[in-house]
Amino acid sequence: MQGTEDEIQIVLETDSFPLMELRHFQATETWDFVLVSDLQKTNPNRAHRRQRFLAELEKMGFTIKEVEDRRKLFCGIRAHSSLLSQYMELLKDTSCSPGALPTTTTRIRIVNFIIRKKEVDGENFDDLRKDHVFEAKFALHEREEFLQNNWAQWRDIFQKQPINNIRDYFGEKVALYFAWLGWYTVMLVPAAVAGLLVFLSGFSLFHASQISKEICEANETIMCPLQDHQRKYWRLSETCTFAKLTHLFDNEGTVFFAIFMALWATVFLEFWKRARAQTAFGWNLYGWDEDQEELAMELINNPTYQLRKHQHSYLRSGAILLFSLVMICLLIGMAHVLVLYRVMATFLFSHSALPFLERQLTTAVVVTGALVHYMIIVVMTKVNRKVALKLCDFEKPRTFPERESNFTVKFFTFQFFTHFSSLIYTAFFLGRINGHPGNQVRIGGQWRLEECHPSGCMMDLFVQMAIIMGLKQTLSNCVEYLSPWLTYRIGKLTEWPQGSRLHDPSLEEWLKNYSLNEVNVFSLFEEFMEMMIQYGFTTIFVAAFPLAPLLAFFSNLIEIRLDAIKMVKLQRRLVPRKTNDIGTWLQVLEAIGVLAVIANGMVIAFTSEFIPRLMYKYHYGPCSRGRNITADCLTGYVNHSLSVFHTKDYKDQFPSQGIESVTECRYRDYRNGTDYNYSNEFWFLLASRLAFVILFEHVALCGKLIAAWFVPDVPQSVKNKDLEEKYEALRKKLCLSSRVTDV
Repeated sequence: MQGTEDEIQIVLETDSFPLMELRHFQATETWDFVLVSDLQKTNPNRAHRRQRFLAELEKMGFTIKEVEDRRKLFCGIRAHSSLLSQYMELLKDTSCSPGALPTTTTRIRIVNFIIRKKEVDGENFDDLRKDHVFEAKFALHEREEFLQNNWAQWRDIFQKQPINNIRDYFGEKVALYFAWLGWYTVMLVPAAVAGLLVFLSGFSLFHASQISKEICEANETIMCPLQDHQRKYWRLSETCTFAKLTHLFDNEGTVFFAIFMALWATVFLEFWKRARAQTAFGWNLYGWDEDQEELAMELINNPTYQLRKHQHSYLRSGAILLFSLVMICLLIGMAHVLVLYRVMATFLFSHSALPFLERQLTTAVVVTGALVHYMIIVVMTKVNRKVALKLCDFEKPRTFPERESNFTVKFFTFQFFTHFSSLIYTAFFLGRINGHPGNQVRIGGQWRLEECHPSGCMMDLFVQMAIIMGLKQTLSNCVEYLSPWLTYRIGKLTEWPQGSRLHDPSLEEWLKNYSLNEVNVFSLFEEFMEMMIQYGFTTIFVAAFPLAPLLAFFSNLIEIRLDAIKMVKLQRRLVPRKTNDIGTWLQVLEAIGVLAVIANGMVIAFTSEFIPRLMYKYHYGPCSRGRNITADCLTGYVNHSLSVFHTKDYKDQFPSQGIESVTECRYRDYRNGTDYNYSNEFWFLLASRLAFVILFEHVALCGKLIAAWFVPDVPQSVKNKDLEEKYEALRKKLCLSSRVTDV
């Protein structure tokens, strides 16, 4: 390698320090990137390819410094200003004034592009890394004290985030992630308060609910056995406590809260769009074009670059769609695995020697089923990621941003079905396809399908939501922080001896960065995905779990600081990326908002007892048809909602008596007491449920449309400033054209 006049070569060899070859060293020089090679895996061929690659970078205008230490070769590289000036001119970097040096984030972004695209003998850096020519590539952390002292600290948990400082250090993409996460957390406050009020309002009716009173006093109401392996009749009054608990989240306020959350999701998105527009305009990125910048960098890097156009193949798209559908069916099948688990768990728990499991059989099955569901989520997340990446590679996207967008859609779709298939089954199918006593639907002709909790299916959904969301938020945060922290601490214990660093201050800084946790292009993507799943839990089934926004709020306060500490102190520096929006994630949020309206409407209609109570109150009960009485309008509802089964009609698995001779038992359904077909009340109730779903969705969607229209995506101030800039630019061009014409 050839050096310039002010560069020197230093070769030091001591007894206590390995051979160090320092090339092109300037004492005041800083470095854009550090490339690392593992000399233990290096053979003459790999060493030659490494030197060829570094030599080509030097010819382009890079300063290179090599330091060998403990079988690792560290190569610091820095681009000359003349090399960057071409990029700055063509990119028209608005973050710098004319003639000024590029910002650090711009330097790192451009240098990373050059290294990634540089090919030597048909091999780029990724090819060399796969063949162990290079082990790692990372940008160096600066001595950024402001972010460390005012952002990446637990004491700042309630402080406003320094978004502009984050942008100056990590780039626009990371800054917009934290801006969105902060905005989302702030907007969760009204949702959390509303959900908490709905939950607490249930306490006011904890002992006053007419339905709970009737259940607690139903000592003479004998219920049919819920399971084959626990063939005992039981009294309805045994579910007194659970009936009161169910009313905490299944009450009249649930409907209004579900509508409120549908409007909240829209208002949240619309106000975020406004905040995003203001932020992007303040960064001079309001009209930034990603494709134009990508083409500019490609042409500067390679003047003979041939435009790679967008491609579409119906055959390839059809194959991807077919495989995606197969994958979705597999994920839905995982919900059936949980069904089988619950059936088998019921059998095992009913034969357990522990009295508690026998007494609380249904609750134990629901809780352990939720734990199994969480473990399936952990495993399938890794599978979904690999499958989504393979499908993206097969799709052959034109650029990395396009690949990232396609990957986002596929991975989120798979993750959605992984997380919510079981919840969908619990909300809309559990206990509804089981038949009736004496004619139960069985798996393999032997095992009877699981029933809903004795207090209703809302209890199953509530417990499952609470456990999955609680585990995901707590365990995920712990793993997300402890994993890099432990890796970092272990790396500190096995660090290079201090004596070897004193000969070169640059090496000491490089080793500190090398010991940090590795990052990749999808590191920020994973943070977004985690938040999208949480947003889904917060909105889609919020009618069954009103405390979800409150849990998400406290989780996000911790998440922001965890991510800040991780990025600033525990991980290598992310390569800055330029953007003016959160990209495809915005469409994901809008899709979740629509799904939330549909799901919550169906939960209230088919899972909750709201519609049956409403129909009884105004059509069957004592207050129906305008009758005005002093009694509670829900008096007699419990008896009305239970069907009668004659025990003489049991064909097999005849229950043990347990109670004095029983001739009939009750079960939750609307069936005739003679032929056990669905009664007129069932069909009337079904029509009412469907009508409610249609009405709820239309009201909620209309509210969303009105909110979207009422709150413009872009503030008028931003539009006017952008219009003024265009106006002034055209005036300058017009004046310049007039002067040329006069000359």
